[in-house]
Amino acid sequence: MKPSAIFLALALALAPLPALAHKVIASVFPSGAQIEGEIGFSNGDMAKAATVTVTDPTGRALGQAVTDDNGAFTFTPTEAVDHVFHADLGGGHVANVTMAAADVAKIVEKAKTAGNPGPVAAAAIDPEVIATIVRDEMRPLRQEIDAYKEKNDLQAILGGIGYIAGLFGLGFYTAARRRLAAV
Repeated sequence: MKPSAIFLALALALAPLPALAHKVIASVFPSGAQIEGEIGFSNGDMAKAATVTVTDPTGRALGQAVTDDNGAFTFTPTEAVDHVFHADLGGGHVANVTMAAADVAKIVEKAKTAGNPGPVAAAAIDPEVIATIVRDEMRPLRQEIDAYKEKNDLQAILGGIGYIAGLFGLGFYTAARRRLAAV
Protein backbone atom coordinates (compact mmCIF):
# COMPACT_ATOMS: atom_id res chain seq x y z
CA MET A 1 0.00 0.00 0.00
CA LYS A 2 1.28 3.46 -0.85
CA PRO A 3 2.16 5.85 2.00
CA SER A 4 -0.39 8.38 0.68
CA ALA A 5 -3.18 5.80 0.90
CA ILE A 6 -2.15 4.88 4.44
CA PHE A 7 -2.06 8.54 5.39
CA LEU A 8 -5.53 9.10 3.88
CA ALA A 9 -6.98 6.09 5.72
CA LEU A 10 -5.41 7.22 8.98
CA ALA A 11 -6.66 10.80 8.52
CA LEU A 12 -10.21 9.57 7.88
CA ALA A 13 -10.12 7.24 10.87
CA LEU A 14 -8.93 9.98 13.21
CA ALA A 15 -11.08 12.77 11.80
CA PRO A 16 -13.09 14.60 14.45
CA LEU A 17 -16.69 13.52 14.27
CA PRO A 18 -19.66 15.27 15.84
CA ALA A 19 -20.50 14.06 19.32
CA LEU A 20 -23.69 12.10 19.65
CA ALA A 21 -24.81 14.10 22.67
CA HIS A 22 -27.73 16.34 23.32
CA LYS A 23 -27.59 20.11 23.44
CA VAL A 24 -28.75 22.41 26.20
CA ILE A 25 -31.75 24.52 25.22
CA ALA A 26 -32.50 27.61 27.27
CA SER A 27 -34.93 30.45 26.70
CA VAL A 28 -36.29 33.43 28.64
CA PHE A 29 -39.32 35.59 27.92
CA PRO A 30 -41.46 38.24 29.60
CA SER A 31 -44.18 36.93 31.88
CA GLY A 32 -46.14 39.85 33.22
CA ALA A 33 -44.01 41.52 35.88
CA GLN A 34 -41.50 38.64 35.86
CA ILE A 35 -39.07 36.91 33.57
CA GLU A 36 -39.96 33.30 32.90
CA GLY A 37 -37.49 30.82 31.51
CA GLU A 38 -36.98 27.19 30.61
CA ILE A 39 -33.88 25.04 30.59
CA GLY A 40 -33.69 21.56 29.15
CA PHE A 41 -31.99 19.29 26.67
CA SER A 42 -32.61 18.76 22.97
CA ASN A 43 -33.88 15.22 23.62
CA GLY A 44 -36.84 16.64 25.58
CA ASP A 45 -35.51 16.09 29.11
CA MET A 46 -35.88 19.19 31.25
CA ALA A 47 -33.39 20.46 33.85
CA LYS A 48 -34.98 19.72 37.22
CA ALA A 49 -33.98 21.59 40.39
CA ALA A 50 -31.16 23.43 38.61
CA THR A 51 -29.89 26.65 40.18
CA VAL A 52 -30.04 29.56 37.74
CA THR A 53 -27.71 32.43 38.57
CA VAL A 54 -28.75 35.84 37.26
CA THR A 55 -26.08 38.47 36.62
CA ASP A 56 -25.58 41.61 34.61
CA PRO A 57 -23.08 41.56 31.71
CA THR A 58 -20.22 42.58 34.05
CA GLY A 59 -20.88 39.57 36.29
CA ARG A 60 -22.54 41.43 39.18
CA ALA A 61 -25.06 39.12 40.85
CA LEU A 62 -28.71 40.11 40.50
CA GLY A 63 -30.27 37.03 42.05
CA GLN A 64 -31.00 33.33 41.68
CA ALA A 65 -33.85 31.06 40.69
CA VAL A 66 -34.41 27.30 40.75
CA THR A 67 -36.06 25.28 37.98
CA ASP A 68 -39.12 23.18 38.76
CA ASP A 69 -39.81 19.64 37.49
CA ASN A 70 -40.69 21.07 34.06
CA GLY A 71 -37.41 22.97 33.78
CA ALA A 72 -39.22 26.30 34.21
CA PHE A 73 -38.21 29.17 36.49
CA THR A 74 -39.30 32.72 37.20
CA PHE A 75 -37.29 35.76 38.22
CA THR A 76 -38.50 39.22 39.20
CA PRO A 77 -36.14 41.90 37.89
CA THR A 78 -35.52 45.11 39.81
CA GLU A 79 -33.10 46.86 37.44
CA ALA A 80 -33.43 47.67 33.74
CA VAL A 81 -30.09 46.13 32.68
CA ASP A 82 -29.21 43.12 30.53
CA HIS A 83 -29.92 39.97 32.52
CA VAL A 84 -27.66 36.96 31.92
CA PHE A 85 -29.12 33.65 33.09
CA HIS A 86 -26.51 30.91 33.74
CA ALA A 87 -27.06 27.34 34.88
CA ASP A 88 -24.46 24.59 35.20
CA LEU A 89 -26.28 21.31 34.58
CA GLY A 90 -23.26 19.07 35.16
CA GLY A 91 -21.44 16.84 32.73
CA GLY A 92 -20.18 19.83 30.77
CA HIS A 93 -23.71 21.07 30.05
CA VAL A 94 -24.02 24.80 30.63
CA ALA A 95 -26.99 27.03 29.82
CA ASN A 96 -26.44 30.72 29.10
CA VAL A 97 -29.15 33.03 27.84
CA THR A 98 -29.51 36.81 27.95
CA MET A 99 -32.54 39.09 28.06
CA ALA A 100 -31.87 42.56 26.67
CA ALA A 101 -32.16 45.64 28.89
CA ALA A 102 -34.97 47.07 26.73
CA ASP A 103 -37.12 44.00 27.39
CA VAL A 104 -36.25 44.04 31.10
CA ALA A 105 -37.17 47.75 31.29
CA LYS A 106 -40.68 46.94 30.03
CA ILE A 107 -41.05 44.27 32.72
CA VAL A 108 -39.81 46.58 35.49
CA GLU A 109 -42.21 49.30 34.29
CA LYS A 110 -45.07 46.78 34.24
CA ALA A 111 -44.24 45.81 37.83
CA LYS A 112 -44.38 49.47 38.90
CA THR A 113 -47.75 50.09 37.23
CA ALA A 114 -49.17 46.80 38.54
CA GLY A 115 -48.85 48.14 42.08
CA ASN A 116 -50.90 51.22 41.16
CA PRO A 117 -53.68 50.15 38.78
CA GLY A 118 -55.91 52.80 37.27
CA PRO A 119 -59.71 52.68 37.31
CA VAL A 120 -61.00 49.21 36.45
CA ALA A 121 -64.29 48.39 34.82
CA ALA A 122 -66.49 46.01 36.77
CA ALA A 123 -66.59 43.37 34.02
CA ALA A 124 -62.97 43.77 32.85
CA ILE A 125 -61.03 40.61 32.11
CA ASP A 126 -57.61 40.57 33.72
CA PRO A 127 -55.02 40.30 30.90
CA GLU A 128 -52.47 38.81 33.31
CA VAL A 129 -54.75 35.86 34.00
CA ILE A 130 -55.21 35.27 30.27
CA ALA A 131 -51.45 35.61 29.68
CA THR A 132 -50.73 33.07 32.42
CA ILE A 133 -53.18 30.58 30.94
CA VAL A 134 -51.75 31.00 27.44
CA ARG A 135 -48.15 30.61 28.72
CA ASP A 136 -49.06 27.43 30.59
CA GLU A 137 -50.67 25.99 27.46
CA MET A 138 -47.77 27.06 25.21
CA ARG A 139 -44.97 25.67 27.38
CA PRO A 140 -45.24 22.04 26.16
CA LEU A 141 -45.43 23.25 22.57
CA ARG A 142 -42.24 25.32 22.93
CA GLN A 143 -40.46 22.35 24.49
CA GLU A 144 -41.58 20.08 21.68
CA ILE A 145 -40.51 22.56 18.99
CA ASP A 146 -37.08 23.02 20.59
CA ALA A 147 -36.60 19.25 20.78
CA TYR A 148 -37.73 18.86 17.16
CA LYS A 149 -35.19 21.45 15.97
CA GLU A 150 -32.40 19.25 17.32
CA LYS A 151 -33.80 15.97 16.03
CA ASN A 152 -31.93 14.10 13.30
CA ASP A 153 -34.52 12.84 10.89
CA LEU A 154 -34.31 10.39 8.00
CA GLN A 155 -33.59 13.12 5.47
CA ALA A 156 -30.52 14.32 7.39
CA ILE A 157 -29.24 10.75 7.78
CA LEU A 158 -29.70 9.93 4.09
CA GLY A 159 -28.03 13.22 3.17
CA GLY A 160 -24.99 12.29 5.27
CA ILE A 161 -24.81 8.85 3.67
CA GLY A 162 -25.03 10.54 0.25
CA TYR A 163 -22.07 12.77 1.05
CA ILE A 164 -20.03 9.77 2.16
CA ALA A 165 -20.91 7.81 -1.00
CA GLY A 166 -20.07 10.86 -3.12
CA LEU A 167 -16.63 11.21 -1.51
CA PHE A 168 -15.88 7.52 -2.09
CA GLY A 169 -17.05 7.84 -5.70
CA LEU A 170 -14.76 10.83 -6.19
CA GLY A 171 -11.88 8.84 -4.73
CA PHE A 172 -12.53 5.86 -7.00
CA TYR A 173 -12.84 8.15 -10.03
CA THR A 174 -9.51 9.82 -9.23
CA ALA A 175 -7.82 6.42 -8.74
CA ALA A 176 -9.20 5.14 -12.06
CA ARG A 177 -8.00 8.25 -13.91
CA ARG A 178 -4.51 7.79 -12.47
CA ARG A 179 -4.42 4.17 -13.58
CA LEU A 180 -5.49 5.08 -17.10
CA ALA A 181 -2.89 7.83 -17.26
CA ALA A 182 -0.16 5.39 -16.19
CA VAL A 183 -1.06 2.91 -18.95
